Amino acid sequence: MKILVKDGVLRFIYSDELKNLLEEGKANAPKRVSHVEPSLKSGKVIWTADLSPVHGPVLGPFDNREEALAAEIKWINEHLGQIEC
Repeated sequence: MKILVKDGVLRFIYSDELKNLLEEGKANAPKRVSHVEPSLKSGKVIWTADLSPVHGPVLGPFDNREEALAAEIKWINEHLGQIEC
């Protein structure tokens, strides 16, 4: 897991493993930096990772959700220090 601390703000990719940790102290509500969603294109389900909440690109299309999630995580890890939440 990669956690960036900048100006007193923690930035990380959320997973259910962190739920207990987040309940230990006072925290603001998590903010989404992306949306992984399905859509139909020519009768086929495709997946995209939309990083526009942090002024990033829309990645995809991908054939399945797992590919879209992997691309989303890769992009976030590469740009985590530059993301303004």
